[in-house]
Amino acid sequence: MTRTLKPLTGFRIVSTAINIPGPLALARLCSLGATAVKVEPPGGDLLASACPSWYEELHLGVEVVSLDLKDKNNIRKLELFLDEADLLLTSSRLASLERLGLGWPFLSSRFPKLLQVAIIGHHPPDDHIPVHDLTIQAELGLLDPPQLPKTLVADLAGAERAVSTALSLILSWKVEASGSPAADHDRIAYVSLAEAASTFAIPPKYGLTGSDNPLGGLLPGYYIYRAKEGWVVVAALEEHFRKRFAHEFTLGQITHTNLANLFIQRPAQEWEKWALENDFPIVGVKDVGNIRSKKDD
Repeated sequence: MTRTLKPLTGFRIVSTAINIPGPLALARLCSLGATAVKVEPPGGDLLASACPSWYEELHLGVEVVSLDLKDKNNIRKLELFLDEADLLLTSSRLASLERLGLGWPFLSSRFPKLLQVAIIGHHPPDDHIPVHDLTIQAELGLLDPPQLPKTLVADLAGAERAVSTALSLILSWKVEASGSPAADHDRIAYVSLAEAASTFAIPPKYGLTGSDNPLGGLLPGYYIYRAKEGWVVVAALEEHFRKRFAHEFTLGQITHTNLANLFIQRPAQEWEKWALENDFPIVGVKDVGNIRSKKDD
């Protein structure tokens, strides 16, 4: 039986981060054993209205408190939570935190043991620029207009980066080898959503993906084909897969035309069943909506 690791047991987090990156990062940290209080504005988190089921899933076990932080009395209530906290997770622009009286100079002096992970759009001096996942994907060339993206690259990448950054702070900077507190500037780290998402723009930048590149359609063994019913993907990058497949179906050569003529003969479901039985990388293309419906049944 696999033992579930809870290395953050006893670790306390306060989060003011709403929307997607912050709540997702917080859920990941809580899954590692941390306890959390999330402070939301009076209007709540937009995610709660946009996707109630995901919001609920991400906030299991999280104490959610509504506070208007523009009210100084509520800032004092927040400070009571921070008195007991090890980490503060934010996703507001740095200037907004300063206006609330929650800039790092104040926090670091008032709470000498507190760490902070600040999720922002861009690193300074561009941290004032308002961004969302869509604008970041557009900047990085990850969109195919007029289609909107199927997933939220910047938000999800930013959440994972926030988790690894938090763990890095906890591991490396909470207490130095001598046991003395870390320097103020070593207790805060900034996570740029744009920087986190930029990793996803690297393959097309170097000509690996994208039209007529090796993983963008050039290779017949790494392609999408129409089946008799539906579509299939084949990902036979390794030569031993291609040789075995060519031998199995007497293709002679693995070409786009040969594979297209072959895959159209069977439904995608049959090809997927054959692949599972024969240890081969073929999968039928699924529709996200159908996957969700089946899961909910």
